[in-house]
Amino acid sequence: MAANEKTGMVLVSHVPEIVAGISKLIRQVAPDIALTTAGGTSDGDIGTDATHILKAIDENAKDDLMVFYDLGSAKMNLDLVKDMTDKTLYRYDVAFIEGAYTAAALLQAGVKREDIEPQLQPMHLDK
Repeated sequence: MAANEKTGMVLVSHVPEIVAGISKLIRQVAPDIALTTAGGTSDGDIGTDATHILKAIDENAKDDLMVFYDLGSAKMNLDLVKDMTDKTLYRYDVAFIEGAYTAAALLQAGVKREDIEPQLQPMHLDK
């Protein structure tokens, strides 16, 4: 089955090497999905910023994006950029690696986002 034609993914982490590693892992099971990343800040420091995240969103070829992140300030910056883009963002408060990997594998198999979400529920992080 072909990769999901409609939905892409964005990974956001405080550390560039973290998203690079997770992307490498995801590419093993999902080479055909639209995947972009925002690791660290725009100037290469540890952390996140809205400008860098928005760039990753804009660079993604898809208009519906499943977004996974590592820590709280990434979540806050994702909330900020939601109003700065015409793309539809679906942010998941789940275990970062496991959630992104699961979603990517299912997107690769052609599964719709709506059908992936129930499978992410067991990975949900308590608030």
